[in-house]
Amino acid sequence: MPQNARPKKQHKADGDLVLWFCHPQASDGLSKPNDLRRRRAGPPFPFRATHPVPTITMATPSLIQSLPKALRLTLLPNDVLPEGLTWRIHDGYIRTTIWDAEGESLTLGIWGPGDLVTNAHSGLDPVEVQCLTTVVVEQHNPSDAETLAFLLQQIRNTEEIFEINRIRSAERRLLMLLRWIGLRFGQVSSRGYRFSLKDMNLTHRALAEVCGLTRVTVTKNLNRYKTLGLLQKVSEADLFIPSDGLAAAF
Repeated sequence: MPQNARPKKQHKADGDLVLWFCHPQASDGLSKPNDLRRRRAGPPFPFRATHPVPTITMATPSLIQSLPKALRLTLLPNDVLPEGLTWRIHDGYIRTTIWDAEGESLTLGIWGPGDLVTNAHSGLDPVEVQCLTTVVVEQHNPSDAETLAFLLQQIRNTEEIFEINRIRSAERRLLMLLRWIGLRFGQVSSRGYRFSLKDMNLTHRALAEVCGLTRVTVTKNLNRYKTLGLLQKVSEADLFIPSDGLAAAF
């Protein structure tokens, strides 16, 4: 211990002996009450604090519980999600849309449970993230890999919808859209595609908006598919497109 230092206070802290020293002949002119220096018991050496000592806070369960949680929202059909954030869909279906100069909506993609969705990376403005059904989403901070996977899926969505909308025949265009919905969100087997327009709240008007047809044309063609056996009702909510009927139609 330095000769000009004397013990000022001694106590226990977390099982370790802690000594406080007062240096009455401090060269920096500090007064005795302000010149307290804290050090752990050990080999003596001159001690002078010239910078604030950082405080380290241990992550305790109570502290973790007090941290802000990810934003979780329950939204209704036609509600629009806040812009610039990434969301994980826990329940329900969402579409991303833009609007043309005439006020018509153009669908860029449709998203379902488990998908990430955001308009943060789009070069178009504005892009609406609109709920098709009642939706439960949670804010998510994606990794680089998740962001890349989302962007690839977004490109694939847009390309496939664009390809469908380029089909000249309204009858074939709508049927290809129903097949795409079955592939993307339904159950696929060797027999065909099973899906639910009711669960996704894809009304005749919503289908018309996605594939660029009128509601009347969509209703007419859906009825025709059912008459021809191209679209079969297999439960209260589910529809089925048989593979053999789809092949025969085209």
